[in-house]
Amino acid sequence: MPDCPRARKKAVRTARRLVRYATRVSQLHVLIVDDEKNIRATLRVCLEGLGAQVAESASPQAALDAMGRATYDVVFLDLRLGMHSGLDLIPLLLAENPNLTIIVVTAYATVETAVEAMRRGAWDYLPKPFAPAQIRHLIERVAQQRSLSARADDLENRLRNEAPDILLSSSSPAVRSVLEVVSRAAQAEVAVLFRGESGTGKGVLARAMHEQSKRHESPFVVVNCPTLSEELLASELFGHAKGAFTGAVRDQPGRVESAQGGTLFLDEIGEMPANLQAKLLRFLQDKEFERVGETRTRRADVRVAAATNRDLEVEVKTGAFREDLLYRLNVIEIKVPALRERPEDILPLARHFLEFFARALGRPVPELSPAAEQALASYAWPGNVRELRNTIERALILWPSPRLEPQAFPERIAGAKQPQPTVGGDFTLDAIERAHIQSVLARSTSLDAAAVTLGIDSSTLWRKRKRYEEAS
Repeated sequence: MPDCPRARKKAVRTARRLVRYATRVSQLHVLIVDDEKNIRATLRVCLEGLGAQVAESASPQAALDAMGRATYDVVFLDLRLGMHSGLDLIPLLLAENPNLTIIVVTAYATVETAVEAMRRGAWDYLPKPFAPAQIRHLIERVAQQRSLSARADDLENRLRNEAPDILLSSSSPAVRSVLEVVSRAAQAEVAVLFRGESGTGKGVLARAMHEQSKRHESPFVVVNCPTLSEELLASELFGHAKGAFTGAVRDQPGRVESAQGGTLFLDEIGEMPANLQAKLLRFLQDKEFERVGETRTRRADVRVAAATNRDLEVEVKTGAFREDLLYRLNVIEIKVPALRERPEDILPLARHFLEFFARALGRPVPELSPAAEQALASYAWPGNVRELRNTIERALILWPSPRLEPQAFPERIAGAKQPQPTVGGDFTLDAIERAHIQSVLARSTSLDAAAVTLGIDSSTLWRKRKRYEEAS
């Protein structure tokens, strides 16, 4: 029949839509707050039939206690709870979780109560009696809204922080091996530690792991550990209660709660203060935490990935990093190679960034002259992919010609005419030592840290660095 292919295509599209819908709903954690047992039971049957995970509370206090024990996405809230009003509970629930979707349910539906519920922060309104089809329609809208919101936040974060993830199309055997490990790790639920120099793409790989995992519909949340003080980092991670510190004017959930159901990526974990390391260890072990200034214990279903450019084993020996936390984070270790260790990627990356930034600037894509290609290929790239990205962006902004020459790049790159020394190559020991020391210095946070890595006195390292600078 001529309509059969069309019918099959329609059936396939419908099936795919239902699978996506079922996946979104199965990730929703729903709390029913109603003092009528029969209503709670009816709602539970409807919601669990749709795949949601459901809990119940019969009173305002029980609801607040439940919010303290776990993170919920949706609350079905009766507006009459014995002697209490559900309207008064709405702001209290939102104080616990500002991202909560509240649907008020009542047999006493009026325009005035609906408007007041919305004014206080409710998302929608469901009058009693209700049909299962109404519940399905509401919960599907909630799932779609939350999925779109999470994807919008993720896209905004991508556009703000990085160009497209060309690292994932590398021709380097070393990177391909790493990608295989990332793909296998994505199917597990254990912690993953990405190691490598700054700028190698550890965050890109962590995001790729998340997107290949069963958590890909939920948020990928990034916390940059070195950028905040201990107090602010604790608040960023776990949230804080009103009045916990100066400027804490309201209750605020942290990134752990924002990552519910998804992945929390802790960038440069080696910079985390010791006191906070203990709290993170507890969360990794028990999935439990407290907001700053609060004693109530909360739970969150979050997978943790971390990254570091430090030698954490050395940090453990010096007492700067907890050994038990290292073991918890390092269940799967992924070492990301430096750009100089995969030279075949340098020019493809450069051309990719040329295209990306040319489109962003609204201009034709310039070409690289042979001399410019040689300069890029000969440089050691101590800042790795990030340094290459910034170099190309700078060149497109400042260089007027449609053909990039070495002069379009900073002098340190334009003057890099000779291949960099490598172990086993035709280079002197002094040249290899210099290249190694400069590489360690480039990725270390301080001269002392570099000296520890190199196994020499900081005064000796200072003299060597001064000699290299004078010889340049």
